[in-house]
Amino acid sequence: MTALELSVVVAYALLLLVLSVYGSHRYAMAYLYHRHKYRLPTPKARFASLPRVTIQLPIFNEMYVTERLIGAVAQIDYPRELLEIQVLDDSTDETQGIARACVERHRAEGLDIVYVHRTNRKGFKAGALEHGLATAKGEFVAVFDADFIPKADFLRRTIHHFTDEGVGMVQARWGHLNRDYSALTQAQAILLDGHFVIEHNARHRSGAFFNFNGTAGIWRRAAIVDGGGWQHDTLTEDLDLSYRAQMKGWRFVYLTDLVTPAEVPVEMNSFKSQQHRWAKGSIQTALKLWPLLRKANLPREVRREAWFHLTANVAYLLMIPLAILLPITVVVRVSHGWYEVLLLDVPFFAAATMSVMAFYAASQGEQGRGWWQRLKYLPLVMALGIGLSVNQARAVVEALMGYETGFTRTPKHGVQRAGESVARKRYKAAVTFQPLVELALAAYLTYGVVYLVEREVYYSLPFLVLFQVGFAYVGLASVYEGLRGTVLRWSRAALPQPSAE
Repeated sequence: MTALELSVVVAYALLLLVLSVYGSHRYAMAYLYHRHKYRLPTPKARFASLPRVTIQLPIFNEMYVTERLIGAVAQIDYPRELLEIQVLDDSTDETQGIARACVERHRAEGLDIVYVHRTNRKGFKAGALEHGLATAKGEFVAVFDADFIPKADFLRRTIHHFTDEGVGMVQARWGHLNRDYSALTQAQAILLDGHFVIEHNARHRSGAFFNFNGTAGIWRRAAIVDGGGWQHDTLTEDLDLSYRAQMKGWRFVYLTDLVTPAEVPVEMNSFKSQQHRWAKGSIQTALKLWPLLRKANLPREVRREAWFHLTANVAYLLMIPLAILLPITVVVRVSHGWYEVLLLDVPFFAAATMSVMAFYAASQGEQGRGWWQRLKYLPLVMALGIGLSVNQARAVVEALMGYETGFTRTPKHGVQRAGESVARKRYKAAVTFQPLVELALAAYLTYGVVYLVEREVYYSLPFLVLFQVGFAYVGLASVYEGLRGTVLRWSRAALPQPSAE
């Protein structure tokens, strides 16, 4: 093996090593989950007199789901004299009229509900929450995004956990209204289940930090203030405040059995936009808070878990050079024996690939799904995760370079069942150059696949196919949606315009 060939294999091995560390962390999460599985959170006591609660509904151009949200919140079971609802609307379209009409209708029925409209959107969602908090009446503040449908007993099941004066926030689990809409929504639901079923429970019950997810949770107002309030110097204001509050000593509670349904994005470009914001925001939060976490008087286990939690998206940045090196290493190693497979590919498969499969299969099993239901979407989940690498790597690089971008909200369409079209819905995520990069990587990886098939060397073929399919799926879906949107815009522009007479 020449020096150049050796350097390629060494670089490949180092990438696998780092990715395997992050992959193995999923095993640690699963272990902590099962170790503390029966350590269920219970309220310390019950309030003799219920406290006043404010519910904040931050919305921005959500014409398809606003009425559904406000209607669901209006049905929450809580004494009316102790409940305030703030509709924090930064919208610039018809959503304003829809929200105002809903607020007026429910106010006429005796509900304490107010409509708050801002025109400058300073701080985006964080700014809206901060603006509403200045006039909020409640000692406790619940937050629901526009695509959520809270259940009527949400406050009754969360509020009594605050009888423990050290509890600063209670988070509910996300459900998925449109899980069965498509293969993409099924895969997203599984990804979210891994976070909400395994990770949140593992972190909460083991004493590590976990985060408010921006919605479907309720805060003690004093914890928000003590933590430094809503700040908008990152794209994940929820994660940022969560860590600041917990570093102040506030404890959080996670209720896995309290499920609040919501939509997942039904279009690839919307999903990528959402994931980009979350990835970039987590790295921004890591850069902002890690120096404080490192010096804080915290157990080593808490700091270690915080590191993995906040920096997990760095793994996506490493996936790009890995994808580039993968076909090259195949060519370099194809003439060498099977022992090199044992030294590199098999440990990687066990630490990274198998950890993903086991982690997400476990999250489905914990919800009572059978083996087929657990496994049939896992190849798509893995391919989707790989295909997102370009999108997520760009987010990580932007955060590391300090490149500022605005808060881009995820379009919601109010669809739940397969067959409901979103093609003509107004809200669409922006289409970028990324699909071209994703398709270029898919084409490049095809070379490695053909090379292996021609030489009948199949031991590395599953890795290459997984990468190839992942980039092709994400890239083609993005291009298709972009072209479809362009055609629809052209067709609408070609229609005869109504006469002014």
